[in-house]
Amino acid sequence: MSGKHPIIQSIEQAQMKQDVPAFGAGDTVVVQVKVKEGDRERLQAYEG
Repeated sequence: MSGKHPIIQSIEQAQMKQDVPAFGAGDTVVVQVKVKEGDRERLQAYEG
């Protein structure tokens, strides 16, 4: 059992992408995170 509430699990499943690209060890990926600063939003990219 994952320990999460069933309602939270169903919300997470509904928001998850179904077509995740394949990647493995040694690949470089870029992840963008939406950051809220006051009343502004921006995307912060992390690469590794």
